[in-house]
Formats: sequence, C-alpha cells, structure tokens
Amino acid sequence: MKEHLQNIGKNIFPGFVVSLIALPLSLGLALASGVPPLAGIIAGVVGGIIVSTLGGSNVTVTGAGNGLVVVTLSAVMTLGAGDLQTGYLYTLAAVVCSGGLIFLFGLLRFGALSDFFPSPAVQGMLAAIGLIIMSKQLHVMIGEVSPEASSPMELFASLHESVGSLWNGQVPVLAYVIGIASLLIMFLYARIRNPVFHLVPAPMWVVLLSVGLVYFTQKNEQTLAPLPPEYLINIPDNVFNQLAFPDFSKLATGEFMVAVISLTFIASVESLLSIKAVDKLDPQRRRSNVNKDLRAIGVATVVSGLLGGINVVSVIARSSVNVNNGATNRLSNLFHGIFLAVFVLIFTAFLQHIPLPALAAILVYTGYKLAAPSVFRDMASVGWVQFVIFLVTMIATLFTGLITGIAVGIGVTLLFQLGAIKHISTLLRNIFRPNTLLYQESDHQYHLSVRAFSNFLNFLGIKKKLDSIPRDSTVIVDFSLSEFVDHSVMDQLHDYYQNFRMAGGNLEVVGLDDLSTSSSHPLAPRQSRALPRHRKRSQITKRQQGIIRFADRLHWQTFPGEFYEAEDFEDFKYFATRIIDKGRNLLRGKRGSVRIAMADLDYHEGEFIARESLHSTMICLHLPVRVAEFVMDKENLLDRVAYLAGFRDINFKSHTDFSQRFKLKGDDLLNIRRFFNDEVINFFESNKLYHVESNGHSLLIFEKERISTLSEIKQLVSFANRLANLLNEKYSN
Repeated sequence: MKEHLQNIGKNIFPGFVVSLIALPLSLGLALASGVPPLAGIIAGVVGGIIVSTLGGSNVTVTGAGNGLVVVTLSAVMTLGAGDLQTGYLYTLAAVVCSGGLIFLFGLLRFGALSDFFPSPAVQGMLAAIGLIIMSKQLHVMIGEVSPEASSPMELFASLHESVGSLWNGQVPVLAYVIGIASLLIMFLYARIRNPVFHLVPAPMWVVLLSVGLVYFTQKNEQTLAPLPPEYLINIPDNVFNQLAFPDFSKLATGEFMVAVISLTFIASVESLLSIKAVDKLDPQRRRSNVNKDLRAIGVATVVSGLLGGINVVSVIARSSVNVNNGATNRLSNLFHGIFLAVFVLIFTAFLQHIPLPALAAILVYTGYKLAAPSVFRDMASVGWVQFVIFLVTMIATLFTGLITGIAVGIGVTLLFQLGAIKHISTLLRNIFRPNTLLYQESDHQYHLSVRAFSNFLNFLGIKKKLDSIPRDSTVIVDFSLSEFVDHSVMDQLHDYYQNFRMAGGNLEVVGLDDLSTSSSHPLAPRQSRALPRHRKRSQITKRQQGIIRFADRLHWQTFPGEFYEAEDFEDFKYFATRIIDKGRNLLRGKRGSVRIAMADLDYHEGEFIARESLHSTMICLHLPVRVAEFVMDKENLLDRVAYLAGFRDINFKSHTDFSQRFKLKGDDLLNIRRFFNDEVINFFESNKLYHVESNGHSLLIFEKERISTLSEIKQLVSFANRLANLLNEKYSN
C-alpha cells in the first residue's frame, strides 16, 4: 500500500488517458447490449474503484467488456420477451447473480481454468462475437438505428436495405457522414505517427469531432440539417434520479439461469484472458493473482448490477493503453473510474450530444479487430486442423449461441485429438491424472518430463509444476515420452518461455524432434503418427538477395528465414511495453570485440483496438564491457515541453549542437558522461540521427519504425561498424 501511495502521481495521467477511451466504449457497449448507456459507465466506475482496491492484478483496467455484448443483449431480449426496459431489469438481477458466481470461482481458485479451453475454439468464439457486434452496428453506423432483422446472418443480408434507406431519404445524411467518417478515424489512427495527434485516443477523437459537428449543425441549420433526437445518446440530466434496480422475480426460471450461466462464463473467460495478456505487457513482468482478481471482479459486478450497471470484466485494450502511458500499479484503474464519474456528472450536456452512428463506428471497428482477416490468416498458419476447429466454433457460435458454440469447439478439438493419439485408452487414462514428473537437477536447474500426451485438458498438471519453479531458474520441458502435444500447450509454453527469460531464467522445450507437424508454425501441434512434414517454400525476395550479397561482402552470417526468439533485441527499454512477434533476415557479424546482430522485426504495442503493429530494421551491438544505461533520440518539440515540465534531459555545455539535436536520458549521470566523451559526441554530431539505446551491455540502433531499404541498411551497418570501431578503440586503452 505504501508503495502504491508513493506512485500516485505516476498513475493519474494513465488513468485519465484510459478514461478518454473508456467513456465512448462504455457508452457504445451498453447501447449494443440493449441497455441504457449509463449502465456501461456504472460498470466502468464501479469496476475501477472496487477492483483497484480489492484486486490482485497490477496494471489491468476493468469495465464493460466486448465479449458480453452478445450475451447481455440475448438476456435482455429473452427475459423481457421483447420489452427492453423490463428485460433490462431482469438482466440486472442476472448480473448480480453472475457476480456472486464469479466471486465463488475466485474463492474456489478456478482462475487456472482459463487454460482449460483450446486456443482455436476460444479464438473462434471471439471472432463470432466480433461478427455479431458488426452485424447490428453496421446498420446503426449508416443511420438505421432500429433494423428489423435480429439474427447476425439476417442483419448482414439486410445491410443493403439500410444503405437503400439513405438514398430514399429515410435516413439523415449527417448520420451517414458521421458514421463513415468515424470509422475512417478508427482505421487511420494507427497509421498517423504524429505524437501530438496520439495524445488523444482514437475513440475520443471520434466523440470530439462528431459532437462538434452536431453542435455546428444545430447552430447552422441552413447549412446541414441537424440530427433528430433519436440519433443522439439518451442520458438523463440527473443520473441519480434515473438509477435502475434489479428485478429478481424470474430468479427460479430456466431462462434466468441460462442468462446467469452465460454471463458468468463469458465474463470469467474474458477477464482471465485479459489478465494473462496484460501480464505480458507489464514492464516489470509481475504476475497477477488471478483468483484474487476474480473475487474483486465478482464483488464489483454485484455492486454494478445493484446500481443498474452491466458486468464488470478485465479489458485488454484499455489495459494496454494504461501500460503504454506509464501506469505502475492499480491506482491508474482507480483514477480511470473516478474520471469516468466526473465526466458523467459534470459534462452531461456534452454526452447528450454524442451521435449513435459515431459510437456504432467504434463498435464496428471493435468487432472487426475480433474477426479481422489477420485472425483467420494467423490461425490458418498454425495448421489446417486448428483452422477447421476455429471455423467450426465460429459458425456454431453464430448460429447457436456462445455456450453451445464453445462446447462444439471443444468437442471437435477432442475428435481431432482422438485421431492424433494412437490409442484412445491413452487419452482416457491421462486426461485428468498426473502425467508429469518434475525433479531438480541442481541449483536453479529443473527437468520436467511429460508422458503420453499433453493437451488443453491436462495442461493444468504442467502449469502447476512450472508455477512452482522460481522464474530465475533454467527449466527443461521434455516431451520425449509424449506422442502428442496440442497447439494450446505450445502456445502456453511460449508464454512461460517469455516469463522465465524476462526474470533472468530460461525455459527450453526438448523431445519434439521426432514428432511430426503439418505446418511450419513454431507453435503448431505435434504428433507421432506419420504426417506429410511441412516443407516451407523457399522464396527469396530481391531485397533479401541484396542483403545476402551485402552480408557476404562483410563476411557476416545470414539467416533470411523467420525467427521467433529475439533475445538480441528484447532487453531494451524500447521493448518494455512492446512485444516482438517475429523477425527475419537476421545478420550476424563481428567488429573487433563487438558482436553485431541486425534483423527486420515485426512487433506491436497495445492490444485489441489499441493494438498498433510496427516494423523496423534494428541493429544490436553487444559490447565487451559494461557501460551506462541510456536512451538517446532526436530532440523535438514535445521533448522540450517535457523538459520544462521537469523531465530530465542530459546536456553538455561544451557541445551545444549535440544537446540541441539529441535528447539523452538516463539515471547514471556520471557514467553516461564518461561514455559520451568528446570523440563519441563528435561521432554522433557528424553522422545521421538514429535512436541509440544502451541496456548496460548492448546498444540498440534504428532509424524509423518501418522496414529499411537496402540502401538504408547499408548506411545503418556502416554507422554501426564505425561506432563499433570507435568503442573498440575507446575500451581497449
């Protein structure tokens, strides 16, 4: 608690930025769920305050979630028999009951059950949720706020009718303009790399610009007809007079219990998946207490339902924005909740002018990110079996519902795995019984042997063993005695590999060499039954050919294929809140005692709708001596403003040109100044500007957040070689 209080200042700004995203998302998700917009705000406020106080996560943000849109809307329609207001009150009772069950799950330590579901089935369910959200919100985005169709397929099929309504004059032109423009903002936001523009999140840009347009048309009706009231959000002037309370009169009915189970299942899965994903983003690599967080989410959901709000869940997009803005602990979640409450209480009139098509555009983008073409490509790259499971789950969810859909996905997964394992008796004997043996070979050295097979059903045994090992240890996971390892297990082990590495340890998987795979993907399932081994098509591009020839002239080693373990580049501040997905075109060489590695890297910052995919060509110099840690980049206007605000930029009185061109930051001022002697400063002053960063034993160098051309690579390598020569001379004396 004392540490949290000491970091209050560091968490106010992240909380404020997150609230700017949470405000439009909470309003939009509530409307898409068939409940009043205030219900989404209540979930955000209550979740922020209660989970930040009682929870076990570190930088996770809570509030209204995407996955619950479908089940909440279904509960409202089913329990209310078509009457939205009545269904809303019954659904609030279901929300309260689901909160109680989630709290019970936390008490019973069910947090580990998120690993029980096969990854392709979960991805298929999420893709279906995305399509369902899009099917309704596309109509609203182009001005048809009350489409007649109800099922996702009918809604997609009738989309042309909503487009026709515009041409027939039945829909205001302004509604269409706002919807399309808002969607363009959401899609183009990540492509605009201007730091000033990115001070405001994309959803808030949508709200600000659309509300500004609404105000303008209301003041200038002769220019463009303003939106009718039914196209604007309905928020009461006094929110306290309009709070709704749950109706428990359907408590004993079957449809009520189905609603409770559905809300509980989706809220738990979405929260657990989000907590797990956010732990990967935490720069301090802390592990959340998921069971404690489940209990806090359960309590928050009960309170939210009693006050008229929807379920509270952990949310990945808002959490990733929280991390990227420097949050250090749960206080940022608290401030996010407080700012949300302030917005609703003080800026009610502003919120009442938010157009529904603008919020619908945000939700269309949200749905798209869940079911984007890249999701299908990524799943297909793992293997055709995983892709089939993904598609079957998605289709089953679209036509039958979430619970049935995920059940079908699990069933199809088991059918494929029964075919992959030689003997059905092997599967039945080892599904729930221990099939792992862990022993300590020496200090900080462990060996974990896995027998028979490993899939999503019995991974819990591996998880318990790995969780019992200190993270700074070396672990060998041995599948020599296994005949099948599924994709979910490979995916989980990759996460553990990253966790151990970040803590100073290592995890290595052995015993997979004799198992076949039908895909080149490193996380593809493995089985002993003969399969046509995947043969990767060798295609060398013109750029790669040029890189190879250039490397040959330098007598450097070249590895043009893809790689997924980027140890050379990960351990830098630049990647503290960014995750490297893969690399390619790895070059290795040496200049004196300095080892050099260069590669094209694909990485991302943020998650879900806040995810931005980035690419860059980077070079790393591994130094023979320990040096000061620092970050050096181009000086710009924002950095000068940051300096005036108290952020320290290291300057050199005798090198004013250097101090004006570069921002140099670091804690160890004495050793930083020792590193930047006259020769080093003169070198940087007389060369091209690059981002240069030291982690104490290596230097990371790159120019832009994009892949470099061949000529740019030659310049980068020349710069690195000459810097290596300078450092060799500097530290050899």
